[in-house]
Amino acid sequence: MGRVTAFASVLLDADSTLAGIEGVDWLAGLRGGEVARQVAALTEEAMAGQVPLESVYARRLELIAPTRGELDALGRAYQEAVAPGAARALEELRRAGVALRVVSGGLRDGLLPLTRGLGFGDGDVLAVEARFGGDGSWAGIVPSPLATGDGKARVASALDLPRRVLAVGDGATDLAMRPAVDAFAAYVGFVRRDAVVAGADFTLASFEELPALVLGAGGA
Repeated sequence: MGRVTAFASVLLDADSTLAGIEGVDWLAGLRGGEVARQVAALTEEAMAGQVPLESVYARRLELIAPTRGELDALGRAYQEAVAPGAARALEELRRAGVALRVVSGGLRDGLLPLTRGLGFGDGDVLAVEARFGGDGSWAGIVPSPLATGDGKARVASALDLPRRVLAVGDGATDLAMRPAVDAFAAYVGFVRRDAVVAGADFTLASFEELPALVLGAGGA
């Protein structure tokens, strides 16, 4: 039986949290020029809470139209950009019996190499499914609540994980998981968004700080 902890479950964002890239922006960088600039601006507006995610999600991917091969390359980029200390911190939480899930608005096929490397089973990774044609060309996404601004909150509620639940992430969609979770920690190891930090219960500068928060030294 696991030890008594401040938080029994942790929900983790992926982009700019478990890894130091924004997957859609990385894909846009393959196109360069105006596409990259437009997509980066749309991503930042959504993550800062300035516009609803659903107003930009499909638009960004339509601009990029990534191929299956490019999504495979994104998977390798995620692995190379893994957050320092993440693997060790997550293993410590698992040993303590903490339930861990990834809840991301990123593309699931791109994220799985990263999450597998961090010890997550594929069933513990909630993200957006991509569709491709027989030739590997872009065919859109499978409709998902995670492509909307309040989708993470709806997914968090449906998971029905042991309480207390802590959410960790860098963006407005992560902050929006309350009150479906008991507390929110803004992860600022890669990017700091002032509006997200202002609304957070805790701020984490690195994954080295996560076990102490979850296991009791700093739980609310």
